[in-house]
Amino acid sequence: MSGSGMSAGSLLRKLAAPASAPPDGAEEERCEMCGELIAPTHRHLLDLQKRQLLCACRACSLLFDRSTAGGIHYRLVPDRCLRIADFDLDDVRWNSLSIPVGLAFVFDSSAAERPVAFYPGPMGATESALKLETWSDIVERNPVLAGMEPDVEALLVNRAKGEHDHWLVGVDKCYELVGLIRTRWRGFAGGEEVWQEIEQFFDGLRGQAKAVTREGERLR
Repeated sequence: MSGSGMSAGSLLRKLAAPASAPPDGAEEERCEMCGELIAPTHRHLLDLQKRQLLCACRACSLLFDRSTAGGIHYRLVPDRCLRIADFDLDDVRWNSLSIPVGLAFVFDSSAAERPVAFYPGPMGATESALKLETWSDIVERNPVLAGMEPDVEALLVNRAKGEHDHWLVGVDKCYELVGLIRTRWRGFAGGEEVWQEIEQFFDGLRGQAKAVTREGERLR
């Protein structure tokens, strides 16, 4: 990606890495913009130049809650979470994405000037060669994707262990999943613990998601 000399996959691994351990005696997180204490559940900003996620307090989140507020430097990661109930993605199109596992996410990268696809694994996030014509066809069949905000929202696909779930989420959720898998994976198949945590992760998404059709119409 531009200006960094790093590959897209390297940047995703950096974004998904666990935060550094706090200094001795530090138990509470602080906003990385103003230094205020923040709650465990909080919003994130994406630094578009450094490709880093930053924790943000409520005040800073409100400040950047406009598409032009951060200019070309910062972008507030949306907190909307949509479960697309009737997503149109058959096995032929899924296989054409060349993703060897059942988990993946796709977002429009302004740095790469194209949509990019990644799948999580024990080494972090790996980029998959995304055929633009295939992605254009998927968006055409699922118009809700046309409303994804570049860089900060993604289509998250879960086809692992027989699931067929499709979500539109902030990229921080995708990086959270990548970090979970990278740090919990054991052995060749991952181990029972990591799959239980993956299941809990998606259960958490179901608890907060709004169900919509592929046209973007609310179901409940």
